[in-house]
Amino acid sequence: MKIRSDILRTYQSIHTWTGIIAGLFLFIGFYAGSLTMFKPQITQWATPPSHHLPQVDTSQLDDLVKQAMANHDKAKQGFIISFDQDKSPMAWYEKGGGRGLRLDDSLTQASLNDDNQLTTVASSSNKLGRLIDQLHRTAGIPGKIGHERLGVLVLGIASLLYFLTLVSGVIFLLPTMMKTLFALRKNKGANRFWLDSHNLVGIFSLPFHIIIAWSVVIFAFHDVLYGGLSLVYGDKPMFSPRPQSNISYSVADLPPVTSYLEKINAMSEGYRISSMAFSRLDSSNPSLAVKLVSDNTIMRGGYSDYIYMNPYTQKIAFNTIANDEAGIYTAIVNSFFGLHFGNYAGYFGRWLYFAMGLLGAFLFYSGNLLWLEKRRQKQGQQTRSSYLMAALTVGVCLGSILGVCVAILATKWLYIFELQTNYSYLYCYYLSFFGAIGYALWRGAAIAAIHLLRSLAATCLLIPLTSLALASPLLFETWSLGGLYGASVEIVATIFALLFYIASRKTYLRAHRGEPNSIWAIATKAETVQSISPLKAETA
Repeated sequence: MKIRSDILRTYQSIHTWTGIIAGLFLFIGFYAGSLTMFKPQITQWATPPSHHLPQVDTSQLDDLVKQAMANHDKAKQGFIISFDQDKSPMAWYEKGGGRGLRLDDSLTQASLNDDNQLTTVASSSNKLGRLIDQLHRTAGIPGKIGHERLGVLVLGIASLLYFLTLVSGVIFLLPTMMKTLFALRKNKGANRFWLDSHNLVGIFSLPFHIIIAWSVVIFAFHDVLYGGLSLVYGDKPMFSPRPQSNISYSVADLPPVTSYLEKINAMSEGYRISSMAFSRLDSSNPSLAVKLVSDNTIMRGGYSDYIYMNPYTQKIAFNTIANDEAGIYTAIVNSFFGLHFGNYAGYFGRWLYFAMGLLGAFLFYSGNLLWLEKRRQKQGQQTRSSYLMAALTVGVCLGSILGVCVAILATKWLYIFELQTNYSYLYCYYLSFFGAIGYALWRGAAIAAIHLLRSLAATCLLIPLTSLALASPLLFETWSLGGLYGASVEIVATIFALLFYIASRKTYLRAHRGEPNSIWAIATKAETVQSISPLKAETA
């Protein structure tokens, strides 16, 4: 297939510039998104065992609810029943709750002791998983425009550019793609090896990236799309408004928990009930949100489907379960959500999306550095703009990863020293992130990459060492490792500690033995071109 050279140059230019513009934002979105595949597990890992009480039998739930509401006024307003073994059977918010991300929520956990008497423990609500998910959605950009987060809109625009990058990349690669698709040519230099790796990952993960790109655009601009539909609907509302009720309800009339289970199980074959969240029980508009999980079904939420009902009348208000009665629209919408969240193939699917997300982050990182190196080769020297872009690429990408790793490392120590956990996560992330960017701009891409990769290796290694120390009876003995499954965070951190160390070694060798004018080279004052500030030679 022969494509004219001018067309190839046009699409290569589109591929390059759209990738450069969107790359840094999407790097954060992709690598943080890979971690959100295990958001509940990360939150569970970060929550002290003392914040959980033992589960009770289903037949004891009504007695638990009755005792809790008799002794705690907050429980009369709303509470959560959980059926997961690693969570307390009942909990309610003493402060906060509801939708949105609140960092100062406080909970009361409740269960029954051996004498069938109410026992409670106060705890904070750990938001580590939620904050990583927020980073995935916004790239860490604060602020709002109207009721929509600024970072969500920025990532939406970046994803639109990203889609153009994907299409243009395939077009200009077509003439040589089939000939060199599996070629990883180490003997032709490091740049060629990086380019071959970049192309190979991009081609094989193309369907995944198209799904992610378009779903992010829809998530970011759904309000704009609905606004456009108003031209069709006119004054007629697109969705039926929820009926308002003037009926006053009393918690004394709340049906037994077993009655909900029977109704929900009858309409949700193939699902398991994870939790039931009762809210506004003392109002004329009470609600019950039932969380359902399945390993073999595309779910509307990231980790679950939901059924919403009136907790007193048990009338279904809304549900996200796909069935024959839901219609084609529900199936299409659910598939968009499910394909983005990767929730349709159990843990195998989540680990696959985890790997694909990390490979996607690699595409943006390698793409920026390949462009900078090619530009330097054409110009014969490094310009100030190339120096700054290389430093920003290293600082933003590695700094963002370092920020999350530092937050994960700090989490158990924050509980030991009784610090404000969720706010401390923000300090850990943003100080590490902006510190890495500042260091990269000061020392340059090569030196910063070496030191930041070493820092990442050390931070990741300290995560399992911290867990071992806090589980040791000779030291703290406040946390347990929880077996192979419970230690999955430590295992993954150890693997990445090794990978970051290997990457730091390779970067160090290339900086000292590679091409002198490369962005990876550590320049001396005599070698530095006049267009950029002199760099200090590394003395390590």
